[in-house]
Amino acid sequence: MSANDPTTAPEAVHTGPIKTPQQLLAAVFFSFVVPIFAIIGLVLYVTSGNKPSSGAADTEKAVAQRIQKIGMVELRDANRPLLSGEAVYKAQCVTCHAAGVLGAPKFGDAAAWEPRIKTGFDALWNSALKGKNAMGAQGGGNFEDIEVGRAVVYMTTAAGGKFAEPTAPAAPAVAAAAPAAQAAATPPAAVVAANTAAPAAPAMPAAPATPSKVAAAGAGSGAGEALYKQVCFACHAAGVAGSPKFGDKAAWAPRIKTGLDMLTASAIKGKNAMPPKGGSAAPDADVRSAVEYMVNAAK
Repeated sequence: MSANDPTTAPEAVHTGPIKTPQQLLAAVFFSFVVPIFAIIGLVLYVTSGNKPSSGAADTEKAVAQRIQKIGMVELRDANRPLLSGEAVYKAQCVTCHAAGVLGAPKFGDAAAWEPRIKTGFDALWNSALKGKNAMGAQGGGNFEDIEVGRAVVYMTTAAGGKFAEPTAPAAPAVAAAAPAAQAAATPPAAVVAANTAAPAAPAMPAAPATPSKVAAAGAGSGAGEALYKQVCFACHAAGVAGSPKFGDKAAWAPRIKTGLDMLTASAIKGKNAMPPKGGSAAPDADVRSAVEYMVNAAK
């Protein structure tokens, strides 16, 4: 049968998939109406999950957070005695390693620590300093490298490891020898003059020492945020072990209703999977400040 055959119906050559008005309406509906509603639904889904960041309700606070400086200057006492490995563990590492949170090897679990001990002390020390997987640098702490190394030795020893503690570098001998050399170089005439000098004026009474509590109070501003970033974030940042996630208003609402005093008491004494003070040795006042910091972020 050819195209020139008069018996061939012209409709059979030019017909398409749409043959009835109902099919035309269906094609228009699925081609235009459905995509429009799909786009609207996608927009609603994306915007409904957009939670405001901490302080977004307060315009001035939100602007201050956005334009705050990246760098900061921290004054540290270079002459303070170095902490022991046990002290660093109890102050920082216990938060995750005591219960094996977020895949951290549990303290004293030889089976969990064995493959890690085989990698060597340097590898473990480097991971503790720089962070690995869910663990941040120094576990979120702020210690000297030697102190972190001692904590690694302390934990591995409890699991059967036999690493030696890293030693602090010896103080340079030049600084110690300088005063002796200066005294030896003093001319004898100067010594005689000093011994025969006129009587010295009466000594002024020493100024009273500033109480340590005053200094602590001055340094305590922002202690709540600092303690959160050092200890509490390990669980509250991701809502680990049933802890309310930082900034999650729905999770914090029933807890906020109990009052700040009740929340602080639970944080100090420990509750469910959370050890007392989150495993830290922070003062009660700093723990209260940390609880208040997290509560304010969820209001």
